[in-house]
Amino acid sequence: MGQVEFELACAAIKELKRPVSDQEKLLVYSYYKQATQGDCNIPAPPATDIKAKAKWDAWNQNKGMTKMDAMRVYIAKVEDLKKNEAG
Repeated sequence: MGQVEFELACAAIKELKRPVSDQEKLLVYSYYKQATQGDCNIPAPPATDIKAKAKWDAWNQNKGMTKMDAMRVYIAKVEDLKKNEAG
């Protein structure tokens, strides 16, 4: 698995027809950010900004994970979402 598979997974997630839960969205987002930018490098948003704080927390939980490992997990999660959609 590598960059090509990651880019295909990024395109595939946009094609999903069934709704994805907020928890799944956060998980996919966190691995995407880790794969593309590495460890979270922005200050935590205020707790009053619930959406931004949830995204920051999700990304920050992956601290220390390599970009390649994050790509692998992202690809696997997208494949899982595609299988669930297929039934």
